[in-house]
Amino acid sequence: MIKYLGSKRRLVPVLSEMIGATGARSALDLFTGTTRVAQAMKTLGMEVTAVDSARYSEVFARCYVESDASTLDARELRLAIEHLEGLPPVEGYVTETFCRRSRFFQPFNGERIDAIRDGIERDFAGHPLYPVLLTSLIEAADRVDSTTGVQMAYVKRWAPRSFNRLELRVPDLLPGPGHALRGDACALAPLLGHFDVAYLDPPYNQHRYFTNYHVWETVVAWDAPEHYGVACKRADARDEGTKSAFNSKRSMAGALARVVADVDCELLLLSYNDESWLTLDELVAMCAHHEAVETLSFDSARYVGARIGIHNPRGERVGTVSHLRNHEYIVVAGAPAAVARATSAALRRVA
Repeated sequence: MIKYLGSKRRLVPVLSEMIGATGARSALDLFTGTTRVAQAMKTLGMEVTAVDSARYSEVFARCYVESDASTLDARELRLAIEHLEGLPPVEGYVTETFCRRSRFFQPFNGERIDAIRDGIERDFAGHPLYPVLLTSLIEAADRVDSTTGVQMAYVKRWAPRSFNRLELRVPDLLPGPGHALRGDACALAPLLGHFDVAYLDPPYNQHRYFTNYHVWETVVAWDAPEHYGVACKRADARDEGTKSAFNSKRSMAGALARVVADVDCELLLLSYNDESWLTLDELVAMCAHHEAVETLSFDSARYVGARIGIHNPRGERVGTVSHLRNHEYIVVAGAPAAVARATSAALRRVA
């Protein structure tokens, strides 16, 4: 799984206990990101719908949520990985843009990314393995990048992992059905139908995932976009259409309130933290149309970038981090019995 701002890796065991205790059979992960929570839901045997606005998130969802390991040909997948691994290097867009004009990857790995991405498009476009192979490539590239995690900048000196040779691996696919959708949460929420449980983990502040992970957007789109700045961000990052209501302090509260109201579910789990624009009381008020509302709080280490420090676009340390821990919240709302089962399961897990 790629290094991801806002990843719920530490909360997944708690969320799994909570969701499993309800006996839910259908689930929605509306801001799915890397699909970590959606995968946990699918592991519980649920039929999961994973939604996000990012291209790379849609690819992850098509790989880990929509693909069914029981129907995909494991031998064919292994042979496809071996075929792509054996392609000769190519100096293409990634090598020029993300290795020479910027320093996200060492050139020898950039040439392999170019060759493999060309091969996926040429040999597997429209094939059921397409999102699985793209996921394998993105995860392989993430293991040899030279950043602190986000792609707004790269580190001044090559990260030790960047010297490793990029290596494709077969993703750990899960059996069972699922659904992947790309689109705006505000537009899709009222159209998705009913779910036993819905998990919402919206963006917390002005930092945009479209620019934080612009390299993955480009690797998926494979459109050789015009770019700007030291980090060679996509030129369309400046377009209003790529900006989210969730990244504006003025519009974020209203957007989230509409989504919470529009999602049709028996149990709602809403993640947030104490570094966001909204208070816990405001989040509880948004969920007040449900019969019961409870809140949980978890002490958590901040994102790895905070622990590494504050850097400018050239990768130079320019500031001091104010704190290294925060509080992650989960607002639990829905039918009283479901809320009670979920919160009791969470408390047992952390006891």
